[in-house]
Amino acid sequence: METVLNKSVSGTAAATGGVRSPRTVTQIIPGVDAQDGAGVRLKRSLGGHELQLFDPFLLLDEFRSDDASDYIAGFPDHPHRGFETVTYMLAGRMGHKDNQGNSGLLKPGGAQWMTAGRGIVHSEMPEQEDGLMWGFQLWVNLPAAQKMRAPRYQDIEPQDIPEVELSEGVRVRLVAGDLAGRTGAVRDIAVNPIYWDVHLEAGRELDEALPAGHNAFIYVYDGTVSIGGAEIRTSQMALLGDGDHLAVAASGAAARFLVIAGQPIGEQVARHGPFVMNTREEILQAFQDYQAGRF
Repeated sequence: METVLNKSVSGTAAATGGVRSPRTVTQIIPGVDAQDGAGVRLKRSLGGHELQLFDPFLLLDEFRSDDASDYIAGFPDHPHRGFETVTYMLAGRMGHKDNQGNSGLLKPGGAQWMTAGRGIVHSEMPEQEDGLMWGFQLWVNLPAAQKMRAPRYQDIEPQDIPEVELSEGVRVRLVAGDLAGRTGAVRDIAVNPIYWDVHLEAGRELDEALPAGHNAFIYVYDGTVSIGGAEIRTSQMALLGDGDHLAVAASGAAARFLVIAGQPIGEQVARHGPFVMNTREEILQAFQDYQAGRF
């Protein structure tokens, strides 16, 4: 029934000494066409057959369409337990509500970091009938000690996400993590995440520190970039080896991509559908609790 994973692909290989250690590409994973929710069409790069887990990350989906039939059915009521969902919108509007009375509206440029904890039932439904719907959903694992914590939302309005212009043609929006003396909008997350939305003009380069020991990847959603000679194209994820800084250059035209990193948890993962725990017994308990209305 459930998938039990003792380990995942890991980019960690402790950087040593005080010498600058660049991150390099260890694997490139293409986004694969998939459907989720009530038939929403998307591209899945993490959480599919090629890579199920990159500790602490469990899933990355990109949904992008201007055809309402690809997204209008949305994600009706569904449960979660034991992890966090992160939604970041580039275009379109997504309404959400849950069984605890919370509701809100994600707008272009806004984000939501939801900690499901011990259990929540929620829905995510488009608030438009036509036009472009474009965004991402990331799943982030919780350590065993926090899996049964109370659910929590961090709803971030577009204007509350700091934007940093590092140099001419290099701009970064900080959903989470520190950069150039600024702190991202999302706080107090167990894995100390980085979630940057990077915009590079043609011929420009991002060259910034990343915490050594964090597992990290980039996801290119527009254009092509290069890292140490490796090219990553639109709708591709690049897993990164360990190091203390990241250099990414736009290959020719302008490019946009996500930089995502977090501390690996290093615990066994038991996963089935919307539940992510540590053991088979905990997964069975999650189903029993949901069916008994205890979420």
